[in-house]
Amino acid sequence: MALKCGIVGIANVGKTSIFNCLSDTKGETTAFAFSSNKSNVGVVRVPDPRLYNLENFQTTEKIIPATVEIVDIPGLTKGANKGEGVGNKFLADIRNTDALIHVVRCFDDENLPHVDGSIDPVRDIETIDFELQVSDLDAVEKKIEKLAKLVKIGDKDAKHGVEVLTGLKEHIENFQNARSYVIADKDKSIVDNMFLLTMKPVMFVCNVDEGSVINGNGYVDKVKEHLKDTDTQILIIAGKLEAEIAELDDEEDRKEFLSYSGLEEPGVNKLVRSAYSLLSLMSFFTVGPKEIRAWTIKKGMTAPEAAGAIHSDLQRGFIRAEVMKYTDFVELGSEQACKEKGKLFVEGKNYIVQDADILHIRFNV
Repeated sequence: MALKCGIVGIANVGKTSIFNCLSDTKGETTAFAFSSNKSNVGVVRVPDPRLYNLENFQTTEKIIPATVEIVDIPGLTKGANKGEGVGNKFLADIRNTDALIHVVRCFDDENLPHVDGSIDPVRDIETIDFELQVSDLDAVEKKIEKLAKLVKIGDKDAKHGVEVLTGLKEHIENFQNARSYVIADKDKSIVDNMFLLTMKPVMFVCNVDEGSVINGNGYVDKVKEHLKDTDTQILIIAGKLEAEIAELDDEEDRKEFLSYSGLEEPGVNKLVRSAYSLLSLMSFFTVGPKEIRAWTIKKGMTAPEAAGAIHSDLQRGFIRAEVMKYTDFVELGSEQACKEKGKLFVEGKNYIVQDADILHIRFNV
């Protein structure tokens, strides 16, 4: 499922360093602002211990994890919507993503100057929000103008659309993001096809120094205070530390480094899982001697839709899904044991696939 998370933030906050820890694709890092002229794109594996645990019960030739596409968008600055800094072409890259990871600088480093001369994460958040809001306001005003022409010829739907969008316009003009605008379900189609930047779900990553990775610091406290009235996830990650961990090839060395730093796992693992959740994604598994694989689907998808994630033919010719729950499979130890205990279920087209379901699709084309 081709869904993308975009990493955004002010220049020199450590976005690309975090991207490099996440992805096999490596972007160039530098102390100079606006040195990048393109977005970095990488595919990130979703860490899921359950997937690898399945091999204890079914020998297989390979294990294939779920993935999410991550886009590292070069740092923005004041006036980005007018072409300042790297210019507004990167706003288009943001528009093509499904969710945003907003990296905020919460560390001091005299060798890495801030584009605004001082460290202030709340100011940085407001700067990015403002640039995205200006872009959205322009898009909303243009659609209002388009619908207004239809109103003149008596289009009642267009008139209602203007009313909805006028309320949204006022909301954005008050420096609010589109995602916090309350809109009725029946009216969401009016806004959805605009792909507004501030409508996208967002999570915040506080990039801190190594000493602040466990408890945060004063900068993190300011971010939490600023976002306290929003339903927004905040993660604390030490980007420089994560980069050092990522450079270690030996798994035992990584574990020792993590333990020394007071961490149970790399922070980027939590970030990937959070991004996966932010996109309302989940995994189901297929298990066999050729491969054990995690497949990505949207939460709430039916069995035929999940089959389509494997191949369109499976969705088109779907007959039924044979379903085992992950917990049942690992507790009982095999598919045969699940059958004998009545824990293999035959489900039809209306079955809503659950996280970590193990599926075997029956189809005929």
